Amino acid sequence: MNESFSSLIDSASSILILLPNKPYFDQVAAGLSLYLSLRDKKSTAVSCPSPMTVGFNRLIGVNKISSELGSKNLLITFPNYDAGNIEKVSYDIENGEFKLTVVPKDGFNAPQKEQIGVNHSGISADLIILIGGANESHFPALSQKDFEGARIAHIGTRTLTSERGVMSFARPGSSVSELIASLIKENELPMDVDTATNLVMGIEDGSSNFTSSEVIPETFEMFAHLLRSGGQRQPKVKLSPVSFPQAEPVTEQIENKEEMVENPPSDWLQPKVYKGTSVS
Repeated sequence: MNESFSSLIDSASSILILLPNKPYFDQVAAGLSLYLSLRDKKSTAVSCPSPMTVGFNRLIGVNKISSELGSKNLLITFPNYDAGNIEKVSYDIENGEFKLTVVPKDGFNAPQKEQIGVNHSGISADLIILIGGANESHFPALSQKDFEGARIAHIGTRTLTSERGVMSFARPGSSVSELIASLIKENELPMDVDTATNLVMGIEDGSSNFTSSEVIPETFEMFAHLLRSGGQRQPKVKLSPVSFPQAEPVTEQIENKEEMVENPPSDWLQPKVYKGTSVS
């Protein structure tokens, strides 16, 4: 398996590392680490259909994960402009400069500058590496025609259920990060401090701090190798507890106040004579 993975990387001209939809922290750490290891060796990109949330921010290079699958083609769109107003589209090359001309129908204006959208699309990679996931539904991009002709490999702790030809590098492990670390080491791929640090965090999270039943002696050996390679253990960011005010007692405290009588009658302080009432 080691030689086949190494030859797979060597024969590829461009590599796309694809994360599953709504990935776990371990899967993101694994895919990002493989990207960091390969980026100086091959043209490599890493993509995820789901946006990266705050919980992934402690991973080094998380900003390299894109929602776009590739940039093979330049895509020009005209948002908020009725395509029915266009008469024809033509192009020309003058003095080595490409010109695209959009001609509107009579009585209509041409698209304005604020109505022009420029993006990239299309996959130029000839090798797609799937990280984690259980079946093809976790990788919705696989249904695109851009993947036709590209070789597809999968790395995970269980075999991917797929009807297409997928080269499997799945095997049991405490985490996907442990498998990626093993592949990097066994195939003598680059392992810098950032890559090792991400894998350290991925193994810790994926193995639930080594409490998983999938943790074996080799897990600790690989973890030690990552630490020796410069990997740093990073504490999880914990939200500060919210300070709540002390609850007020439900029953109201009634204060006894003496009523002050201002300007009492003139005879109020004089002695009084009280007469009893006889009861017959």
